[in-house]
Amino acid sequence: MMLGAERAMEPAELDQLRRRATYASVSVAATLIASKLVAYLLTDSVSILSSLIDSTTDLMASLVMLFGVRQALRPADEKHRYGHGKAEALAALAQAAFIAGSAVFLTIEAIRRLFSPTPVGEGTVGIAIMVMSILLTAGLVTFQRRVVKATGSVAIGADRLHYSGDLLMNAAVIVAILLSQWTGIASFDPAFGLGIAAFLLHGAKNVARDALHILMDRELPPEDRDRIHDLVNGHAGTHGMHDLRTRSTGTAIFIELHLELDPHLNVAQAHDITDGVERVLRGAFPNAEVLIHQEPAGLADDRLDHRISGG
Repeated sequence: MMLGAERAMEPAELDQLRRRATYASVSVAATLIASKLVAYLLTDSVSILSSLIDSTTDLMASLVMLFGVRQALRPADEKHRYGHGKAEALAALAQAAFIAGSAVFLTIEAIRRLFSPTPVGEGTVGIAIMVMSILLTAGLVTFQRRVVKATGSVAIGADRLHYSGDLLMNAAVIVAILLSQWTGIASFDPAFGLGIAAFLLHGAKNVARDALHILMDRELPPEDRDRIHDLVNGHAGTHGMHDLRTRSTGTAIFIELHLELDPHLNVAQAHDITDGVERVLRGAFPNAEVLIHQEPAGLADDRLDHRISGG
């Protein structure tokens, strides 16, 4: 894997990169909570309250992500021979629950303020703090984007998703404060809060969907499966393949297939061809665990492909 235009990184370096991303997320969330709490106490703005609630949720979600990533990076052991990668998906699912819960709380508060509007005070201070929040969040999202590109971490990807939403949220808060001050209409503030709540719910749905795909062992995308077929069938000595199964744990992928070979090959020859196929697949998918079952070509046996297709 490549980080931008840099050299390929070693597994230990990728693990350290994941850890740094978790520490950065927790640090930024804690800083934003402190600054937005001050802004809310000064302005009594429901839009800033919505952003404060989201940052509080971000901190809890980031702590869950930190724990999940640390667990996922543990090597395989006797009780977890496939590793601990799915801990990231569990962390992402918890993040989705936190995000959805904050959206529900925000909706209730925004509806209450719509019926009992409260003027926004100290708007200049609130805007200044929100601008600072935007700058901090933008820096974190940029770093997280690079980490996700290098590592494929689903938990850090989920964290980046809702911090990316925070950029839009913080900009919306500034607009809400300005409109409330310029027009004197206090309902702009809770109306923006409702819009932000809807945005949070949409993000929670996407995070939960991606996490569940991993936990339910969803197949890799069709283009990746097609690439595996092309690589295997294009290798010298192979006579086809079937029963391809793939899945992701968030930190690694698993590729299993039945390889069809010339039935007259001896064990050593079949082993050499299979080793070559494994090397090609690992070259194309560096974080893959490859398991190949050898079969003589032309064998009529019970196949997963037939059971799935109904044939």
